[in-house]
Amino acid sequence: MADIRIHREHQLGLAQAREIAWAWAEEVEQKFDMECSVLEGETSDTVEFTRTGVSGRLIVAGDHFDLEAKLGFLLGAFSKTIEAEITKNLDALLEKGKGAAAAKKPGRKAAGS
Repeated sequence: MADIRIHREHQLGLAQAREIAWAWAEEVEQKFDMECSVLEGETSDTVEFTRTGVSGRLIVAGDHFDLEAKLGFLLGAFSKTIEAEITKNLDALLEKGKGAAAAKKPGRKAAGS
């Protein structure tokens, strides 16, 4: 079995990090036929995901994301490709979140305002 671990720091706070994590969960459910469940906590949430050959979790905190996934034998051969795709998707959502956070800061106007 192959393991994937991805850690990303951010400055978004828990509320916005939750939004990003839920968007990520919806995306992987649709795109990769994953089953996701969210366990909400006071200081962090856990998004658990699974499908045949894959299981893992995404820890969502106010200042970081930690993703751990275990790939079964057949998918293990594609671990680098799968890790690259997960990284790309998560980073894209984080960038989008950073842009939204910057637009909400006082003294700045959102695009189209």
